[in-house]
Amino acid sequence: MIYCVVPRELADELYPKLVQHYEGEPNVTVIVERREFDRRARLGAQGGRRASDHAERRAVRDRRRARVAGDFLPLAQSA
Repeated sequence: MIYCVVPRELADELYPKLVQHYEGEPNVTVIVERREFDRRARLGAQGGRRASDHAERRAVRDRRRARVAGDFLPLAQSA
C-alpha cells in the first residue's frame, strides 16, 4: 500500500486532483495529513528537559557490517 499524504494547507486544492489521478491505482491511497504538531518537538518539553538535552543523550551507532581489513587483490588482466 502506498499513501500519498497531502498537507492540510494544500488539501482543498490538491486532494481532489490526486484522488482523480490515482483512481485507477488500487495500491495508492490519497490521505490528508491530520497532525497538528510534530510529536518529536513535543518530547523535548516533557519532564522539564529541552530538546537539545535529548539530542545530546541520543546514541548514534553505525549498524553496517564492519569491513575486512586489508587491500583488494589486483584485477586479472584481459588478453
